[in-house]
Amino acid sequence: MHVVIVGCGRVGSGLAGILEDGGHTVAVIDKQAKAFRRLPEGFSGRVIQGVGFDRDHLREAGIEQADALAAVTSGDNSNIMVARTAREVFGLERVIARIYDPRRAAIYEKLGIPTIATVQWTTDQVLRRILPDVSATEWVDPSARIVMVERPVAASWAGRRLVDLDLPGLARVAALSRLGVGQVPDTTLVTQEGDVVYMTVGADQIEELDAHLAGTPSGGGS
Repeated sequence: MHVVIVGCGRVGSGLAGILEDGGHTVAVIDKQAKAFRRLPEGFSGRVIQGVGFDRDHLREAGIEQADALAAVTSGDNSNIMVARTAREVFGLERVIARIYDPRRAAIYEKLGIPTIATVQWTTDQVLRRILPDVSATEWVDPSARIVMVERPVAASWAGRRLVDLDLPGLARVAALSRLGVGQVPDTTLVTQEGDVVYMTVGADQIEELDAHLAGTPSGGGS
C-alpha cells in the first residue's frame, strides 16, 4: 500500500521507516528540508518540501493513489486542514490526524476524523489505523502477563450490555470511548455501534478475545 505522511518530526520519520520496512511505499511532506534528516538511513520513499495541505504537494506525494494519510505535524490546525483536504478533496477514507488539544480532538472525532496524541503512543495508534491488521497494545504490565487493547465494538454486539463483552477470568472491559468521549462503564451500560472499548486481557489470550468479539453473541440481550 502507499501512505502519505505529512510532518517529518519524531512521529512522522518513525512511521516512514516502519512502513517502508514493512514493504509499503511512503511519501513524506514537510515544510523544512532539514526535517528529512530524521528519516532512517537508506530511506527510499519520496520527500516533498512544502505545506502539507497544498493540493499540488499532495498530488506530488501520490495522494490520488494513496491508501492512507497521516497528518502528524506539530500544529493542530495544519493537521486538521491536511486531514480534511485528504478526505473532502481527494476522497481518501483512511486518514488520521495528530491533535494536541484533547477538546478539539473530541470535536474532530465526532466529525469522523480519527485523532491521536503523544509520541510513542501516537506511532502505535497511527500504524494501527493505517494498517488495521497490525496488533497493537495500549499498555503492558511490568510482568508482561496482562495487556490492554483497544477494539471497536462489532455491529453484532450493538444493544448488548457492555459486560457481555467480558470473558470471565480472561478479559474485561476497562473503559469505553463513544463519539470520541471516554468513560468508565458501569454494569448497566449498553453498547452502540461505533463504540470503542479498552479491555484488559491476558497476553496469551488476545486471539481468544478477538475471536469472541468477532463472533455472534449467544443468548438474549438486556
